[in-house]
Amino acid sequence: MTTTVNLDALDLSALLCSRICHDVISPIGAIVNGLEVLEDDNDPSMRDFALDLIRKSARTASARVQFVRIAFGAAGSAGASIDLADAEKVSRAMYADEKTQLSWSAPQALFPKNKVKLLLNLVVIAATSIPRGGTIDVKVSGDGDAPAFVLRSKGSHARIPPHVEELIAGTPEGGTVDSHGIVPYYSGLVARAAGMGVTFTLEDGEVIIRSHPLAASAEPAAPSAPASSEDARPSDSSPPDTLLA
Repeated sequence: MTTTVNLDALDLSALLCSRICHDVISPIGAIVNGLEVLEDDNDPSMRDFALDLIRKSARTASARVQFVRIAFGAAGSAGASIDLADAEKVSRAMYADEKTQLSWSAPQALFPKNKVKLLLNLVVIAATSIPRGGTIDVKVSGDGDAPAFVLRSKGSHARIPPHVEELIAGTPEGGTVDSHGIVPYYSGLVARAAGMGVTFTLEDGEVIIRSHPLAASAEPAAPSAPASSEDARPSDSSPPDTLLA
């Protein structure tokens, strides 16, 4: 018998914070190391190396923060929508310096925020399905009412991540969720809030993640009526035009 796990707000926020810290600690640590070299070494070649390290690490840290701000963050007010172009921008920046190559095909449209958050979390899961790197092909079709997401991951040793289906369903093995499983668990929460289902298949060495609306969608598309004063406030989902150089 499977047991559904419902994390309380404190545990959920703690695990998400732990995941975010895990993503940004490496480039931040590299920036600190580069600054120490600048302070202690006067050799021109070492200083050039340190500056290059700081520049690349700052760019990586900025890209990761921008990505998780949409994937895990509030993304504006209740009922807000997010431009798929912003989702593509932060996804490409997230994996720009990685061994994973990302291709993206999606309409130019605003989608309900939970559906975009689900898409970004599925991109993360797709990346974990190819631990030695490879390609991820993201395709979005349909509209905000009834979108369809298909993500195909291909690379050496591609596999469906362990326990990911149970975590998305909210029934993790052992009845617990840790920081390693928080992304698929959170993806399941967002999927259910958005009225979307998620399935995984492994075909010819390629992991395919599909997400379609359930019979009764829990989240309507963003309304076309004029925005209220609350909805008109700046959205947290809009990334800056440029990353740190």
